[in-house]
Amino acid sequence: MKTIRPEELYSHLSQFLKGKGIELTDGPYVERIRKGCSLLTDVVNGTQRGLTQARTRVDRKLDEFRQVIHEKTAPKPPPPPRPPRRRPSARKPAKSSGKAKKRTV
Repeated sequence: MKTIRPEELYSHLSQFLKGKGIELTDGPYVERIRKGCSLLTDVVNGTQRGLTQARTRVDRKLDEFRQVIHEKTAPKPPPPPRPPRRRPSARKPAKSSGKAKKRTV
């Protein structure tokens, strides 16, 4: 939305009233109408700026929220393949220390 210039609202109001047969001439009531139009213009422009900032913040937070949901619900990648397990061979023969054992019968 475009911003409203300070005198724009007053000029539109005076043109509208002139079309209805009411002309605004200089006087104390006209100054009050002019101040009221100026105040209304400031409020409308300020509100518009605030809504634009709020929309930007909400969009940013919504994008962050979507990203969190995506990270939590995205399918997990498959685990990396394991290296093949080596089977232990049959019993290993015991090492002899060089001395023969005595056998008893």
